Amino acid sequence: MVFLRALSIAAALALAAPADARIADVICDDRESLRDRLKMNYGAQMTGRGVRGPDSVLEVWSAPRSGDWTLVQSYANGRACIVAMGQSWEQIAPQEPS
Repeated sequence: MVFLRALSIAAALALAAPADARIADVICDDRESLRDRLKMNYGAQMTGRGVRGPDSVLEVWSAPRSGDWTLVQSYANGRACIVAMGQSWEQIAPQEPS
């Protein structure tokens, strides 16, 4: 909960959003800065990622202690945007096909 409030305040004060999105929906920054902030301030670690297109990757960041999670879209130009966040992240191990 604290994690979500802190990100909302940071977005309102310092981060720019794309013109076609409300700032409450998308928070963007330099990928390195965003990554460092997630790690240092919130104890988050990347728990998964996948290619979304030729120039973007989706990353799931989660904070084991709080259970907060963040979905980040990173672009080839070095920019990254938080596109979703929530609580109660649960890591599920892949299962063998039956």
